Amino acid sequence: MPVQHTPGERLSMETRTIEVIPDAERHGTPRSQFTLWFGATMQITAIVDGALAVVFGADALWAIPALLLGNLLGGIVMALHSAQGPKLGVPQMISSRAQFGVHGAVLPLLLVILMYLGFAATGSVLAGQALSEMLHIDNTNAGILLFGALTAVVAVTGYRLIHLAGRVATVAGVLGLGYLLVRLFTQYDVGAHVGNKGFEAATFLLAVGLGAGWQLTFGPYVADYSRYLPRDTSTRATFWSTFAGSVIGSQWAMTLGALTAAVAGERFLGDQVGFLGDLAGPAVLAVLIYLVIVVGKLTVNCLNAYGGFMSILTTVTAFDGRSRISAAARAAYIVGFTAVSMVIALAASADFLNNFKNFVLLILMVFTPWSAINLVDYYLVSRERVDIPALYDPEGRYGRWNLTALTCYVVGVAVQVPFLATKLYTGAITKRLDGADISWIVGLLVTAALYWVWVRRTADPPAETVHPAAHEPDGTVTPVA
Repeated sequence: MPVQHTPGERLSMETRTIEVIPDAERHGTPRSQFTLWFGATMQITAIVDGALAVVFGADALWAIPALLLGNLLGGIVMALHSAQGPKLGVPQMISSRAQFGVHGAVLPLLLVILMYLGFAATGSVLAGQALSEMLHIDNTNAGILLFGALTAVVAVTGYRLIHLAGRVATVAGVLGLGYLLVRLFTQYDVGAHVGNKGFEAATFLLAVGLGAGWQLTFGPYVADYSRYLPRDTSTRATFWSTFAGSVIGSQWAMTLGALTAAVAGERFLGDQVGFLGDLAGPAVLAVLIYLVIVVGKLTVNCLNAYGGFMSILTTVTAFDGRSRISAAARAAYIVGFTAVSMVIALAASADFLNNFKNFVLLILMVFTPWSAINLVDYYLVSRERVDIPALYDPEGRYGRWNLTALTCYVVGVAVQVPFLATKLYTGAITKRLDGADISWIVGLLVTAALYWVWVRRTADPPAETVHPAAHEPDGTVTPVA
C-alpha cells in the first residue's frame, strides 16, 4: 500500500533520483498532473511562443486555431509519454534505454540536456526582467541571478515542492492571465487588429509547428513526475490529466500572446514583460502580474533544472553502473546545472524572439524522432512490457547499444533537413512550399514507420513487465522471476 505522508514530509527533500520508485513510496492521483502541467505551461514563455506566430506573419484569426491544432497534436504525443510513468516508476529518459540501449540512450540524452539548458536560460531572461521590475532593480542581471537562486532551492528540494509550485502557478495563472486578457479587450480594439489578412499556408503551418513544438519538447520531462503515482493508476486517467493541463494552459497563454502581438506590435516586441506590466494598469496590479510571471516561470524552470540533473545523471550512470547518488551530489548537480543556465541567460542576445523561434524549431527537429521511437516501441512493439531491471544493466536484455533505434533516429533527423525553415537554413522543399515548415510531421511519420517495419519482427520483449524485487526497500534493481 502507498504510504501516507504528513504535511511536513510532503515538503521534505526528495531522496530518489533515477532509480525505480518502490510501490511503498507511490502516492497521489492523476489530478496532480493536471495542475503541474497547467501551471508549467500557462506562463510568459508560452505567451511569447503564441506571439511568434503573429510576429512572423500570421493573422491572429488564423494563428490561434493553428496554435490550437499544434497543441492538440503535440499534446497527444506528450501525454502518451506521461502515461508510462506509473507503470514503470522510472524517469522518462531511463525508459528510453529500452529502445536505444543503456549506452545508446546517451545520444538523445545529450540533446535533452541542451534543450533543458536552452529553455532554462530563455525562461530566466523573462523571469529576471519581471523580478527586476517588481523589486525596482535597474540591472536585469540581478533579477536573473535572484531567479536562479530560487530555482535551485525548489529543484533541490524536489518532487513534492515542484508539485506545490505547480498548484500555486495554476491559481496565479488563471487569475493573472485571465485578468490580462480582459484588460487587452477593454484597452484595445482587438477586433480592428484581427482578420485583416487572408489565410496563408506557410504562416499557418509555422503556427502549428510552434504549438506542436512546445508540447513535444515536454516529452522528455513528463514521466519524471508521473512515476510517483501508484502502479495501478489508470493509464487513461494519467493521459487525460496531463493532456488537458498542458493543452489548456498552453493554448490560453498562446492566445493571449497572439492577440497581444496583433494589437501592440513593436511595443510588445521590444519589452514583453514591461508591456504586460503596463497592460495590468495601476502599479499595485502591475506588481502582481510580475509576481504571476515569476511564479509561472519558477515552476517550469524547476522542471528544467530537475530534468537537466536527471538527464546528466542518467548519462553518467550509463557507464558507471550506479542507480543512486548521495543527497550532496544531487544538490551539486542541480546547482551546477542552474549556474550554467544563468551564464547563458546573462549572455543572451537582444534578438530574443527570433532566437527563441529558431531554438524551438531546432529542438523540435531532434525530438520528434526520439518520441516516435519511444512511443512506437512501448505501445505497439513491446505493448507496455518492459524489463525494468535491464534498463540499468548494460549486459541485460537491452544491451549497450541498439543500432536499429540509433539508425532510425539519425534517419529521422536527416529526413527533416529539406523541410526546415529557420533563420540559418531553409530546405529546398520548404522553398517550394512557400516557406511552410512541415519538418516535424515528416520526422514523426518517417521515423515511426521505419522503426515499426524494422523492429516488429525482431523485437523480444518480456512476456510481462519485470519489476525490481519487491523486498528491496531501497529500490535497487534485482529482477524477479
